[in-house]
Amino acid sequence: MTIGEMHYDFKQKLNALDSQKYTGLKVPEIDWKLNEAQEVYVKIIADPQENSKIGFEVDQRSIDDIRTVVVDQQPNDYIIAQVFDSSSYYIVLPPDYWFLANVNVIASKGKCIGVELYNSREVQHDDKHEYSPFDKSSFEWRISNYRYNNMGIRFFTDTTFSIDKVGLEYLTKPTPMQNAKAYLAGGGTYNTIDGVVLTGSQDCLLPEQTHRDIVDLAVLIAANDLSLPNYTMKKDKLNITKQ
Repeated sequence: MTIGEMHYDFKQKLNALDSQKYTGLKVPEIDWKLNEAQEVYVKIIADPQENSKIGFEVDQRSIDDIRTVVVDQQPNDYIIAQVFDSSSYYIVLPPDYWFLANVNVIASKGKCIGVELYNSREVQHDDKHEYSPFDKSSFEWRISNYRYNNMGIRFFTDTTFSIDKVGLEYLTKPTPMQNAKAYLAGGGTYNTIDGVVLTGSQDCLLPEQTHRDIVDLAVLIAANDLSLPNYTMKKDKLNITKQ
């Protein structure tokens, strides 16, 4: 669907909920709802918090639905690790980073250079993992524990090996959609809340099969915000499509 078709679908579905109360949202408002829905849609798949049955790579549909926002760094693009202290290293996250899917940690110990620590795992901030012989980082067991900090991601060692570089598989934020050319009241242009001047249009870059679900979700968000009747019915419909 083009952004124009998504606007049309949005208006039709919102009108169907309550044609008497719905007086029409402006183009910038519809763009906002669609972009909010797009982000929520990706989050539902990539980082579910309520429905454990929905998650990144749970099934082929989930993989296909968000494949256009997945970045899989190649070896030449791996991020060089920097020393944090005597037993840990850190990397700075890429500017377009949003959610982590996987890490590829490359480490060295003695004559063993450039070895992948394929068992690396995230640990909690209150976890005393480095004091446990069963949980601490280990070159032999191909493990480097890691956790996030204000600089990026910090990787731990047992002081006997070093972290060379890290490759990330991660999700970026979806490209914002907009239909400024249809905003006749603004002469085919409008400013975002960040002061960016928008002209022309930008279609949704997620795969085609996601577009109607994104519109449904945008209508659900709008119906809730406008306190429209049939909100529950619309929510149930969306739940059915995501099973």
